[in-house]
Amino acid sequence: MKRYLIATCALLMISCNNEPSLQKYFVENTENKDFIALDVSPSILNLDQTKLSLEQKEAMKTFEKMNVLAFKANGSNKAEFATERAKVTKILKDEKYQQLMKFGSGKEGASVSFVGEDEHIDEFVLFANKEDAGFAVVRILGKDMNPTSIMTMMTALKNSNINLDQLKPLQEMLEKK
Repeated sequence: MKRYLIATCALLMISCNNEPSLQKYFVENTENKDFIALDVSPSILNLDQTKLSLEQKEAMKTFEKMNVLAFKANGSNKAEFATERAKVTKILKDEKYQQLMKFGSGKEGASVSFVGEDEHIDEFVLFANKEDAGFAVVRILGKDMNPTSIMTMMTALKNSNINLDQLKPLQEMLEKK
């Protein structure tokens, strides 16, 4: 019994990772008044399955959900904006996030990163920020995604009838001044 208790405690200590992660960051800021958090399911796309090619159907099977976390910058929260943006930037510098591309500079721009291996990607991360507007982090979660399947999904989205009800909180945040 004593060995079992010691082994359990050791496993718990090993599994309790205090390293920052994007998932922890999302959870910590979901209720923060300066953030808007959305979980978007594949059903938002309203795709007509009969109009999809076999490749598009296969690509869509790899997509599980999307998480969006956005911070709206304004005159009264510039310091918090800078702090929060630095936190996200630091998280994305972790070696598990492999950067695919970057646009603009560190103060204003966007980046696309992924978690996993080239042909077995579990997560794509889009991070966009603009000094006077704020920033958004989008996590596209799936199973065995790859860059080709993402591009195939994008072509399928051209034919989607997106259900905008799931995006109302984000739209309302953007409209507030």
